[in-house]
Amino acid sequence: MAGDKGLLHDKIIMITGSSSGIGAAAARVFAAEGAAVVLTARRERRLRELADEIRAEGGAAEVVVGDVTEAADVGRAVDHAVRTFGRLDAAFNNAGWGTLGTALHETDDDVFDRIMDVNVRGVWNCMKQQIPAMLGHGAGGAIVNTSSTAGLFATGVVSPYVAAKHAVLGLTRAAAAEYGGQGIRINALMVGSTRTELMEQAIEALPQLEQAATGRAIQRRLAEPVEIARAAAWLLSDAASFVTGGAVPVDGGCSAV
Repeated sequence: MAGDKGLLHDKIIMITGSSSGIGAAAARVFAAEGAAVVLTARRERRLRELADEIRAEGGAAEVVVGDVTEAADVGRAVDHAVRTFGRLDAAFNNAGWGTLGTALHETDDDVFDRIMDVNVRGVWNCMKQQIPAMLGHGAGGAIVNTSSTAGLFATGVVSPYVAAKHAVLGLTRAAAAEYGGQGIRINALMVGSTRTELMEQAIEALPQLEQAATGRAIQRRLAEPVEIARAAAWLLSDAASFVTGGAVPVDGGCSAV
């Protein structure tokens, strides 16, 4: 039980990719559970509308517009959290990018580069800036990185995305091993197909995609973004104090069969 104060009471949490989808759902869930959230993404209007919504509900939210592929942008978000709230306790590194499946030999190099840049370098940039801030206040911290079932096995014909999400899991495990002795827990969410705006647009363009996306899952449906957000909230909370280096599936049973 979270108790009256909430599962994330008094925690300062940075959320990337928070202008829509899983990131926006996480902002609402974390704030409802008592966290002050620092929202960062590229779409300023959406971030500010979400921050206003959270504040109207009595929560604390700050906005830093930026791109996770730019180390300076990530640094500004971390610095803003520390300047505003005095510390950074946790982070949900959720920003990602993918595209519909194309055969490997037909995939443009710039698509490969973009997928790697957002999904891998983005997580690298975030942890590289967040970990010193957590070490700086001496109380440890928690990080959750969004990987995918594509980080566990090959899905479809999106080879760069599969490679990127495997890399996210590798970075997560290596960092967890490196900083566990200093009180920082780091886990990866292995996310199944989720009903985000991007997924809805893809299904509209290719209706058979929904059946393909859900056919392997035991629950035979897409996740709702809030379901992923709740799993992230638990991992970032003190309730998950003995969980680190994990590849935590939130996939409706997809990875079980």
